[in-house]
Parts: sequence; C-alpha cells; structure tokens
Amino acid sequence: MDLSDLQVFRSVVQAGGVLRAAEVLHRAQSSVTARIQELERKLGVKLFVREGRRLQLSPSGRILLGYADRLLDLASEAASAVRTDRPTGVLRLGAMESTAAARLPEPLDRFHQRYPEVALELYSADPRDLIKQLLNAELDAVLVAGPLSDPRLEMQDIYEEELVIVAEARHAPIASPKDLIKRTMMTFHPGCPHRQRLEEWFARGHVMPERVVEAGSYHLILGCVAVGMGVALLPLSVLEGYAEKDRLSIHRLPARFRTVKTRLAWRRDAPHAKILALAEVLLAT
Repeated sequence: MDLSDLQVFRSVVQAGGVLRAAEVLHRAQSSVTARIQELERKLGVKLFVREGRRLQLSPSGRILLGYADRLLDLASEAASAVRTDRPTGVLRLGAMESTAAARLPEPLDRFHQRYPEVALELYSADPRDLIKQLLNAELDAVLVAGPLSDPRLEMQDIYEEELVIVAEARHAPIASPKDLIKRTMMTFHPGCPHRQRLEEWFARGHVMPERVVEAGSYHLILGCVAVGMGVALLPLSVLEGYAEKDRLSIHRLPARFRTVKTRLAWRRDAPHAKILALAEVLLAT
C-alpha cells in the first residue's frame, strides 16, 4: 500500500464512484478499478459495497478512509515543510483550560497576523488526553503543566505560573491546609495538574478536605468561590481577566507548592517550522 493507492481510494470515495474518480484523476476507468482491486487484495478486505449505481464504503473502507485522510494530509504537509522554512498548513494545538483561557488569546492573535498561511486549531482537554492525542499524531503540539519525560517528545518551557488559593473576599487568612478542613474544595478532574498540586499540599499537611466538588470550567469555579460555596487552587493568571475579583481573596502558598511550569511539547518526528514559530510568539508574550 502506497500513497498513490490511498489517493485513488479517497478520490473514488469523494467522487462517489469509479467513473467520476477516473475523470478527476485523468485516468482510464479500468486503471482506477484495477488500483482499488489491488488495494483490496493487499489488505484482504472489501473496501466498497455496491448499492444501485453507487459505491458505498464498507465498514473496513470507513476505517481506511480515516487513515488515508491523515496520511495524505501529512504527506502534503511534509512536502511543503521541506520546500520552505515558512510555516504553512494546519497547526493543531492542545492546551489546558486555564492556559487556553488566560494565556492564549493575545499571542494566538499575533501568531495569526504573522503567519496567515497557518490555520491554527485550538483544543482544550485533560493534560493526559492531550499527551495521548499528541503521541497519536492527532495534535501537533500541546501546552501542559508539570514534568514530561517521554523520549518521543521535545519540549520548551513557556510559562511559569504562580498557584494561589482563592476564597471569598471576607475569608479568614489561609496559612495551611488545616485552615480548610471544613471547607469545600472546588477543583477540576483528577487529571488536572493543579488539582494534583492541591492534593499534594493537603497530603503534606496530613489532612484531607471535607468535600471536593469537580467543575468543568474556571469561570464556574470562580463563580462558586465568589459566593462562598468553596475555595480553589488556581493559576494567578486566571484572575487577571476576571471581572469580579473584588469578591475574592487571594492566599499565597508555600514556596515549594507555589509555582508550576507550562511547557510546549511536540513529537520529535513532527515538522518543526510552524511549532517553533508558535514557540517564538508565545515566549515573546
């Protein structure tokens, strides 16, 4: 199976039949039919089923189409990358929710102005899922907090975040986890590195919060904190654009828990031009 086989296969799918695909590819109909039959022989499956005058994808054909799209797009991108140092194509960036909300709007706008040839797509998810998608080549780069040691990845430190405890405005001073035993902690999912830092802080104090409530966004967490429903550990940068900061109080953590680095990571075997261009813009923020 080579790329030309996949190109013929995808053309038949897009055209809805062999005859129209042959016209698009400027080939004889018999040549297109032979290529599809040879591809089916190599794979040992039927890729199409006939329904009336149209060819419909078989279940195996649907699976192959997903891979064909990715491989052909990647081949096109690779060809562009080696012909020029100018970033082009699609850049699929994954980021934690806090990073996407607080850090990225301005630099991504500048990136778009500087590199209009790059179509940048932004995705937000659990850092563990982002890394999986990166390793599966579903994303080109990710911004995640905490240590990364996978030898398949390259990385660049981008931000150093200060983590703080946030409570309602009139909350008493918070000096240790023992001051929060009776309070509800508002957090993200267990895979969130900031939640893991919070759990480590409590573990070091040999106490556990009475109640933990998971929320899906920082705006929801901050809203709950502002009305006294609980307290939270957040990057200080998240508060910079929050309109109701006067309803909150900020409590600093001990030095060992206070900071966390956000890193840009990408696969070592990925085209680097657009990723390095993004890193340059992010570091200039």
